[in-house]
Amino acid sequence: MSIGNSPSADRPSVGQAIQQARIDARLTVDEVSATTRIRVPIVHAIEQDDFSRCGGDVYARGHVRTLAKAVGLDPDELVAQYDAEHGGRPAPTPAAALFEAERIRPEPSRPNWTAAMIAAIVAVVGFVGFTLFNDGDESARTPVAQEDPSPEPTDEADPAKPADPKPEPEPSESDSAIAAAPADKVTVKLVAEGGNSWISAEDHNGRLLHEGVLKDGDSKTFTDDKRIDLVLGNAGAVTLFVNGKEVDKVGESGQVQRVSYTRGDPEQG
Repeated sequence: MSIGNSPSADRPSVGQAIQQARIDARLTVDEVSATTRIRVPIVHAIEQDDFSRCGGDVYARGHVRTLAKAVGLDPDELVAQYDAEHGGRPAPTPAAALFEAERIRPEPSRPNWTAAMIAAIVAVVGFVGFTLFNDGDESARTPVAQEDPSPEPTDEADPAKPADPKPEPEPSESDSAIAAAPADKVTVKLVAEGGNSWISAEDHNGRLLHEGVLKDGDSKTFTDDKRIDLVLGNAGAVTLFVNGKEVDKVGESGQVQRVSYTRGDPEQG
């Protein structure tokens, strides 16, 4: 179905075009949502030309392009119509300004009173033992004339003394992640590096695990028995570790990407 050659007065809006094409294709909103991974309320809103739930023009254009493909429309023509109806193609903007209210704040750490009390008891017992040992040693000690000065310590190593063992290198972050990833599950870790990104994660049943902004420097980890489905609002700012292995760059800055991962070696969905 093409909408680019229709007169502007008679041409349906973006939402109307998507809705009519879906009906012509005999598809329900639930079926379109399952195919595109766009939630049902957002599909309903777009068909009513309400793009406020998309999170901004960048995400709205991505949803329009995805829905156009699902219902058989030309995605380039429909996105061009959306740009014409909404002031032109937007410049990429960080996701922080759109979702500032969803700032993720780490919980304050609590003091470990048990460890502090144990350390204090050990210090008191050590001081008492040291005092008793010094008193007994002073009473048994008799003055003697010092004949030869004690030899000065040298830097030469004592051959009878074993050399200090070399410290083993600590495992890197990716090595630790590989060791910690269970083999019978799919584990996905997202780290925001160089910017913020709106993210959405669902399990293999379509249940929403998380939706919101991943701030620069923060991370999120998701686990499921079969599959994890992700939507990355700013793919270029997100680094992925899937089943303990770092995944190559999945997108550019400002680009919306949808990926899925299962158990075993990571494969982009």
